[in-house]
Amino acid sequence: MTPDPRPNLLDFTLPALIDWMRDELGEPKFRAVQLWQWLWRKMARDFEGMSDISRATRARLAEAARIRWPEVAQKQGSADGTVKFLLRMEDGALVESVLIPSEGRDGGRRWSQCLSSQVGCPMACTFCATGSMGFGRNLSMGEILGQVLVARDYLGDTRPDWPVLRNLVFMGMGEPLLNWGAVKDALVSLNDDRGLNFSPRRITVSTCGIREGLRELGESGLAYLAVSLHAPNQALREKLMPRAARWPLPELMAALAAYPLKTRERITFEYLLLGGVNDSPEHAAELARLVARVRGKLNLIVFNPWPGAPWQAPSEERVLAFERALWDRNITAIVRKSKGQDIAAACGQLCAAPQQG
Repeated sequence: MTPDPRPNLLDFTLPALIDWMRDELGEPKFRAVQLWQWLWRKMARDFEGMSDISRATRARLAEAARIRWPEVAQKQGSADGTVKFLLRMEDGALVESVLIPSEGRDGGRRWSQCLSSQVGCPMACTFCATGSMGFGRNLSMGEILGQVLVARDYLGDTRPDWPVLRNLVFMGMGEPLLNWGAVKDALVSLNDDRGLNFSPRRITVSTCGIREGLRELGESGLAYLAVSLHAPNQALREKLMPRAARWPLPELMAALAAYPLKTRERITFEYLLLGGVNDSPEHAAELARLVARVRGKLNLIVFNPWPGAPWQAPSEERVLAFERALWDRNITAIVRKSKGQDIAAACGQLCAAPQQG
């Protein structure tokens, strides 16, 4: 099939859309803003229903451009309410995105979404199913934010001023800071109150530690930071995360100690507990010393098995002992309950493979 040469408007930031509308169609800035709002606030999938744009302009738009969302190849629901989407991009590439339910303060259901930024992942962390896939390619801004549109459409979430989808976490497939150009454009567009209108405090970007990208994320102020740590020393990190460990752990921690944080903002450290590998009281003591000089908190995640994984989960007793050892050293640490394990949607399980049944 011959690729469609028309640009997908979901790949345009608002400034880029303003420029394109002016250069290609001779339309003024306000028209581009109208179109932007149709794309992101009203989730339009074609030009026909854009009632405040003239019929002639809509016809010219349809000739010059298109609106293409990711295709939902498969949707799975977990017993705990988690929903996983297998999404097919225009070139056939597959990624997964996950909706995670929680209860709001008013008792109503609220949702967080785990977003993917790459097809596969080049980091090859040994405990991650995505890492076992290898790397395909980066996602575009439209392919990243298209995941949000798919989720909002599924939820019937049509009021950006009172959203059901409340939080976004770049913790799906891929290393976001290795696709910083598209991720930054996505963050800028998410923050725009004329579009999806997500506050930076409701967006978290998770990284295993990419030197240049980390600096640029901190300078941008566009999202909160989470760091995949998973080891309390350089030697063990090299074993578990050999590519991430190329940036030595002492240097990474020094960069995090200097990372710009807003008032009351803290860095979230993610620490995956692997049975008999990094879950001893000695590891906890070493971890406490490592993170003590950074304004942060620890999320402890129990390993979620996947086919062919070389590790296993620790016992509940070891998990609780590890958490207690951190609290005894004045480190805020919380064991995060994984959701969606029964549909391979939990942390570290995403692999973009169609599920049977």
